[in-house]
Amino acid sequence: MQNDYSVADYLLDRLAGCGIHHLFGVPGDYNLQFLDNVIQHPAVHWVGCANELNAAYAADGYGRCQGAGALLTTFGVGELSAINGVAGSFAEYVPVLQIVGAPCRSVQQRGELLHHTLGDGDFSHFWRMYEPISAAQAVLTAQNACYEIDRVIRTMLSESRPGYLMLPADVAKMAATPPVNVITPSPLQPNEARLDSFRHRVQAMLSESPHVALLADFLAHRFGVQKMLQCWMKDSPIPHATLLMGKGLFDETQPGFVGTYSGAASPPQVREAIEGADTVICVGVRFTDTITAGFTQQLPAARTIDIQPFSARVGEEWFSGISMQDAVNTLISVCRNNPRCVLDPVPEPSARSPYHSGTLSQHTFWQTLQAFIRPGDILLADQGTAAFGAASLRLPAEVEMLTQPLWGSIGYCLPAAFGAQTACPERRVILLSGDGAAQLTIQELGSMLRDGQRPIILLLNNDGYTVERAIHGAHQRYNDIARWNWTHIPHALSHDCQAECWRVSETVQLAEALEAASHHHRLALIEVMLPQADLPDLLRDVTHALETRNSE
Repeated sequence: MQNDYSVADYLLDRLAGCGIHHLFGVPGDYNLQFLDNVIQHPAVHWVGCANELNAAYAADGYGRCQGAGALLTTFGVGELSAINGVAGSFAEYVPVLQIVGAPCRSVQQRGELLHHTLGDGDFSHFWRMYEPISAAQAVLTAQNACYEIDRVIRTMLSESRPGYLMLPADVAKMAATPPVNVITPSPLQPNEARLDSFRHRVQAMLSESPHVALLADFLAHRFGVQKMLQCWMKDSPIPHATLLMGKGLFDETQPGFVGTYSGAASPPQVREAIEGADTVICVGVRFTDTITAGFTQQLPAARTIDIQPFSARVGEEWFSGISMQDAVNTLISVCRNNPRCVLDPVPEPSARSPYHSGTLSQHTFWQTLQAFIRPGDILLADQGTAAFGAASLRLPAEVEMLTQPLWGSIGYCLPAAFGAQTACPERRVILLSGDGAAQLTIQELGSMLRDGQRPIILLLNNDGYTVERAIHGAHQRYNDIARWNWTHIPHALSHDCQAECWRVSETVQLAEALEAASHHHRLALIEVMLPQADLPDLLRDVTHALETRNSE
């Protein structure tokens, strides 16, 4: 550690205090001196990535598993390469700190025409581009650096959305005083009168509801009520479901869990359990087009209690300024004292027949994978056949599932898996990606091999952009992609390749490859050959809805 404590050290100490022990990114001349501080820091480790977009995806995957993530880019070219990934973190409420190494303040003040700029002497273009996709931004100076670092990080954690810091090279080296406490999210102070009004309104609504159901989604995880919901459903189960973005919130093998709700595309027993309830309690739910088959949910406001991060609604009445934790605590208390809130008989899901021999299809692939998943896995499913096929899985306890159906940037999951495995090196990571998605970000496979990671990668090869073929242009060449020799790629990306690869086209081959992968301590890539036009049932409904809406 250098003798003189600097702004760079302060920033790194603040990251470590938030549980961020890895900084993803790409070196550039404006951040190289700051990187010296990173290398010397005892608690924050540098993780170089193949490009800045992948670094943003990796920081997002890390943040979903660790609670928050961070990435470092250089000014201009680097931060704009990362902006797509940070936008996805904003859309899906992942706290990721984007640190941008920038030219010295004196250079900026003189308006010099530097590389990585637009050549107009204006150094504010890029941080202004980040304003709509970050909860807080700051351009650090000698006068404001420590205060602004704290403000941006606190806002990022409180709102569970990205923060942005521009760190000029000279500011990073300036003297600072070490922090004396840990940054914590600013809690929403409870308003007891408002909570009482909310409680009374909930009691009145539930007293008239013989059948109650719970629908939870990803914001329940982002804002820290997952354990509360799990304990509630374990102690006093009622029919409950998640949407695709919220899969993994519950042990899906426990009584009361009915499945993944997808509006009109839901399995009949799921739709009946949720839409047939007199009152549906929605916690952290956001209804988006792709996960509701084109907004086909039938859950009118009059029959729902809706809990959002900073407000709640009972029927048509909103209660602002109530935190999600306070609202859920109140709900649990009311339901436990309400004899109507008990588990209705829920049809057990039909038993899955064991996989059969023969050529692989979407149906047999997901059957085989279901038998392979075990408690504690981290499952990542990229947008497309992977994510929508995974909706049919029944996840056991403590499985974390990472998908990106709202932002929907294909290629996200491979570098996100790199970030997730960095955050949780002892957990088993299973990555599901289509061939089209993987071509966008495959370079990060080299980083996985460099760092000795051992994910199990299932590369679903259906020869092109299957989702787009299903939406429009099934036989048009714009939905074709180059055909890669996938099983050779790990060897091309590592001099000392510690990987095993299989190409499978039969169900029994897939089962054998998965069994072999589970017993080996090295990265496994299984190329799964699937029919080009074969779709999971949910995806067929979603693509039909999207084509209809795009034709209006």
